[in-house]
This record gives sequence, structure tokens and C-alpha cells, in this order.
Amino acid sequence: MSPLIMSCSQAKKSLEISGKSDRRNGADDMFFKISLAQWSFNKAIFAGELDHLEFAAKTKSLDMDGIEYVNQFFYDKAEDQDYLKEMNMRANDAGVKQLLIMVDREGGLGTIDDKERKAAVEKHYKWVEAAKTLGCHSVRVNAYGEGSESDVHAAAVSGLGALSEYAAQDGLNVIVENHGSYSSDGSWLASVMQQVNMDNCGTLPDFGNFCTKREGGELYSAKCIEEYDRYQGVTDMMPFAKAVSAKANDFDDAGNEIHTDYMRIMKIVKDHGYNGYVGIEYEGSTMTEEAGIIATRDLLRKVGTALS
Repeated sequence: MSPLIMSCSQAKKSLEISGKSDRRNGADDMFFKISLAQWSFNKAIFAGELDHLEFAAKTKSLDMDGIEYVNQFFYDKAEDQDYLKEMNMRANDAGVKQLLIMVDREGGLGTIDDKERKAAVEKHYKWVEAAKTLGCHSVRVNAYGEGSESDVHAAAVSGLGALSEYAAQDGLNVIVENHGSYSSDGSWLASVMQQVNMDNCGTLPDFGNFCTKREGGELYSAKCIEEYDRYQGVTDMMPFAKAVSAKANDFDDAGNEIHTDYMRIMKIVKDHGYNGYVGIEYEGSTMTEEAGIIATRDLLRKVGTALS
């Protein structure tokens, strides 16, 4: 990830990436719109039950009009102009807006080795170009790296800065999610943003990715042993937010997410003046992916209507 801005004004931010409020199914006065992160269907896509090119139409069938891609699902197509043209056509036919690409498997922009970090930055170039072709506003990148907190901090500022300079040429944003290790510490990531200090570099607060340390030093899969407070983390990151990720895993009988108080956390989002898209990212296992997506959508509509 790279140079960040002390956040351009929230007013400018909303003009760039939001749109008008969601006006379907009684959610006509919400302060945000709802999008769908492709990772919500990761099991179906990996199993071959849902093709990547069908994602736009599937999202529309679930009554949402914004999509957030994951590069793993079209990893070898970043420079395939015919394929990207087909993606544009599918999105246009479905009537959905392509918002961003979540980029993984291209290296951490907080890598402390200068040569490796430069290589990681350059591996992201093709995804910036693909995002431009698709009409997205951002690429989401990872700011992880191995080393001391201060060394990875300095490396992240450098890596994010370099990629943001490149992306600025195409009018694209580079955004960082709280996505493991130091990046899941909201105050650390906010400090990185302040030092990057670029208008096209920002954050993507995820409601659930605040584990800062896992057993065995694992980045994502092992048991979490240290966690940053999610409400404080979202508060830290919102001044720089250009997208928001509504993580959901489990629901009670009343339709509330049991790990995150959606009313409380969405009030934080609103209080920072954000009125862009909030992307559903369902990762639960107690219901089907589609049912989990619908449950998250309905919860967001309920909370959004109450807060608007």
C-alpha cells in the first residue's frame, strides 16, 4: 500500500465514490448504498458453481447495484482486454457499478526489503490498469510486511506512496484494508495514512478484520490471540475511508450480527460524513452464502433506515 492522504474532505469523497441513496424495498432514505464483495461467494466460485462473469447479474438479482471484485477470481485476466471488455458488458447489462478490485497474491506493500517491495508495487500496476478499464474508483491492497512495527510502518508509507503515485496518473485510488498483522491496528494504519498524505490513498475499514496477532505468527488462518477493538479501529480509519466493508458471520433470531453491533458501528460510519457504498462481505458457515448475503443486506437496510 502506499502514500496516504490526511483524507480529502468527506464532501469530496462522497461526490467521487458514492451516488444517491438506496431506494429499494423501503430503504429510500439511507445515507449509503449497498454493494456486494465478491468474496461473499468465494465457496461457490472456487467450487465452480458460480462463474466470475456471472457475479454482476447475481448481485443484481439480490437487489444491489454495486460490485467489488476479488482479483483471485480472474487472476490471469488482468491484461486480457477482451475479457475485461466482457466484464464491462456483463456489468452494464446487469445495471451494476464496478467499484473496486481487491488485490491479493501480489506481495505486501509493507515489505521491508527495498527490492522486494519495489517488485510488489510493480506487480500491482496491471491491476490499476484493469481497474481503470473497468471504471472502478480504487484498488484495495495489503500493507503487510515482516519486521518491527516501525520498520513495516516506514516500508508501508514508501510502498503505498509509490503505488499511489502510479495510480494517480489514471485517477485511481489505492486503499488499504485492515487485513492482518500491523494493518489490523487502526491507530497504526491511520498513522501510515497521515504520513503518506496523498489524496488518492485511503482506507477500507472492515468491521471484522482486527486481529493483530495469531498463533504461530500466521497472518490469517490461525487462532487469534490479540485483537484491536473494532469500534475504535473503524473510528481510526474512517477519516481516510473511500469504501467500507460490512463483515458478517453469524446472526441471532432477530437478524442481528452477533459479533458486531451494526447500529453502533454504522453510526460511526455516518458520523464521519461517509455516504458512499458499504460492501457486504459474508464469511459465515451456518447458512448458505446467498442466505448470509441476504441477511447482511437486510440488516444494513434496517440499520441504515433507522440512522437516516
